[in-house]
Amino acid sequence: MVEQRTIVVTGCSSGIGAHCARALKADGWRVFATVRKTDDLPALQADGIEAFLMDYARTETITELVGTALERSGGRVDALFNNGAYGQPGAVEDLSTAALRAQFEGNFFGWHELTRQVIPSMRKHGQGRIVQCSSILGVVPYRYRGAYTASKFALEGLSITLRMELHGSGIHVSLIEPGPIATRFTANALAKFNENIDVENSPHAADYIRQLARLEGTGPVNRHKLGPEAVYSVLKHALNAKNPRPHYPVTTPAKQGMFLKRLLPAGLFYNLMRWTD
Repeated sequence: MVEQRTIVVTGCSSGIGAHCARALKADGWRVFATVRKTDDLPALQADGIEAFLMDYARTETITELVGTALERSGGRVDALFNNGAYGQPGAVEDLSTAALRAQFEGNFFGWHELTRQVIPSMRKHGQGRIVQCSSILGVVPYRYRGAYTASKFALEGLSITLRMELHGSGIHVSLIEPGPIATRFTANALAKFNENIDVENSPHAADYIRQLARLEGTGPVNRHKLGPEAVYSVLKHALNAKNPRPHYPVTTPAKQGMFLKRLLPAGLFYNLMRWTD
């Protein structure tokens, strides 16, 4: 009898996390799903998923989650899908250090803490999969997304270093780099923009008007946007392949961005990105 594999999936209130948690359960995984708000627990629990509260910015909730998962699974966490994140839009010069620090707490430091806490179990059993839901903005910079881009660039560097250091341990690390995916991400980003950016007194005010149209959903529709199932298709490969890839770009813009960054001289590439909306 094959033992059921266990996985921790974060950011499961909606979008990529919610879809992947349910798809993993349907594929036979035992899923420990996390959300930040109590109101988001019942929908997951109604589908038979073991759901818990966890906030990347609060280390005690990470420790509690890992302890509960290990206790319930008999000391075994086979995989981790770090996914919960948010975007803080705004020009770099308009970002307070506090807003930038908060971005890193939610998108980087908390991910590192959770990853460190599950590795000992994986080492004990000689195998494991760590999959980080990064972003094409972890490879390619984008105007007015400096905080998010910085957090994802940091995640890329840390994760690939971890991948090299874990070579031979049976633990594999992969990064998924989605482009535009249909989720609540932009709605959450709009809230952070309104909370932390002083539009009226910014030298970027005119550009912000165009950016706000995108965040508010009144701008042009991105014809390359895919559903969260596109992420799950590569997540399955990262979790099951004998030799999972280090990078999994998702959507046409993400693949094009990676290709052009390799192909073009740096100056030309960054000038091209400067005019990309």
